[in-house]
Amino acid sequence: MIWRKSKSLMGVAMRRFLLTAVVVGLASGASAADLPDYLRGSIPPTLSTTTRNWDGWYVGGQIGYSSANMDFSQSVVGLTNTIFRNSVLQQPTSQLSLLNKANVQGTGFGGFVGRNYQWDDLVFGVEANYNYVNRLVGASTASIGPLQIVDPPGQPSTPGVSTSYFVTLSGNARAQIKDAITFRGRAGWATDNFLPYVFGGIAVGRMDVYRNVTSAVTRRDDVTSTDIFGVTTTVIGVPFAVPSVSQSRTQERTNNFVVGWTGGLGLEYMLWNCLFVRGEWEYIKFLSVENTPVTMNSARFGVGYKF
Repeated sequence: MIWRKSKSLMGVAMRRFLLTAVVVGLASGASAADLPDYLRGSIPPTLSTTTRNWDGWYVGGQIGYSSANMDFSQSVVGLTNTIFRNSVLQQPTSQLSLLNKANVQGTGFGGFVGRNYQWDDLVFGVEANYNYVNRLVGASTASIGPLQIVDPPGQPSTPGVSTSYFVTLSGNARAQIKDAITFRGRAGWATDNFLPYVFGGIAVGRMDVYRNVTSAVTRRDDVTSTDIFGVTTTVIGVPFAVPSVSQSRTQERTNNFVVGWTGGLGLEYMLWNCLFVRGEWEYIKFLSVENTPVTMNSARFGVGYKF
């Protein structure tokens, strides 16, 4: 009797243990299925770190602010060399710095078109960028002299005679940058919606340049002699004009194309779908035009669309 009751109690306990084990197993399986994917070594789509697709053609427009430095210090040297050619004054006057530098500012607008190639987070591309500049004009006016040049190299030497030339120069120069186009290669790093980049390439600017110089030259011959008593006397000569080198020269060129190089950096941000905005800084150094070096710095804001 007692033995039968004990067997019955053991059966009940066994069934309860099996039922508990089944319930715990099911619960464990459900919990494992509900664990986040990142605990099992993968990243769920909602945490993806993929970047925007910048690959393809793009086009846009921009506005900007530019400053230019124009160095006119040697601008009239070409004209003075013409005036004093084949004379003893050509070499000393070619070293003169008559005019000053000019720093000017202006606004502008333009457009750009380019092609991006993307490998993972790296973006490389080529771009043509055009900008029209409104009244970026610099000028300088000055005069020097009379400068005394005594016995310049090549001056015929006569014993006891010292020759002095008195040179007065006055001139002015002006330059205007009308527009510029640059052809760039660029490299960037895509991160989320941002694309910071650097670029460099060649530039072609269109400029108007003007320069003028007027020279006035007089000559004086001083004679020094020593008498029989050893007394030295110098007779100051009478100055007289030298018409052959007292002239005026003017040179003007409009729509002159000037080559240079460019470099800079920028940042693009994808606003929506394929629409993006950009901000950039650009430096351009042009080759010297009519003995006038010109550099330009520009800050721009643009809006573009990627196809």
